[in-house]
Order: sequence, then structure tokens, then C-alpha cells
Amino acid sequence: MDVLPAAQAYVDAVNRRDLDGLANAFHTDGRIVDVSRTITGQDAIRTWARNEVIGGSLQVLEVVERRPTGQKLLVRWAPAGSDGWLAHYDFTSDGGRIRVANLQYA
Repeated sequence: MDVLPAAQAYVDAVNRRDLDGLANAFHTDGRIVDVSRTITGQDAIRTWARNEVIGGSLQVLEVVERRPTGQKLLVRWAPAGSDGWLAHYDFTSDGGRIRVANLQYA
């Protein structure tokens, strides 16, 4: 699959349980929209990831949409101890880092 480097850095960091790698995949003022919550800035993203992401697994199933500044992926997100569910992870990036990651149920 042709996953953009910034999005792939996020996926790889989740699966390696690499908290710093996940946070550093974002610009310093990067933002996550996690269903209805918004998390802004690397420090807040690091805290969110430590509490809710690291320890889970993330599998890219399909690139659903491609744009000049990003892409939408269909993924299977499985928090630690669960079978997981399908979700759409929509990444907007520039300069090799994520500006916005919009994470929604599929």
C-alpha cells in the first residue's frame, strides 16, 4: 500500500509501542481529533498516546482517499486487550510531519 511517510510513521510508532516516535510524527502544534475530542500539541498528544494508544495495535487495510496534503486510511485499531474495530484515520501533513489526524469510527 502507498501510505504516506507521515502516516506510516504514526502506524509504525503505535505498533512499536514508541511513544516518542508517535509524538514526533506530529508538528509541535499538531492536532488529533479523536472521535469528538481534540488534542493539540506534542505534549498533549504524548499524554493521550501514553494513556490510550501505546500497547495497542494498528493495521492499515486500505487507502480510501488520496489528497495532495494527506490521505484517509481504513484501519483496524485494537487497543490493548481488545479485538478492536474498523476506523478511518485521516491524516493531513506537510514537511514530513502530521498537522491533523482525524480518527473516526468506520
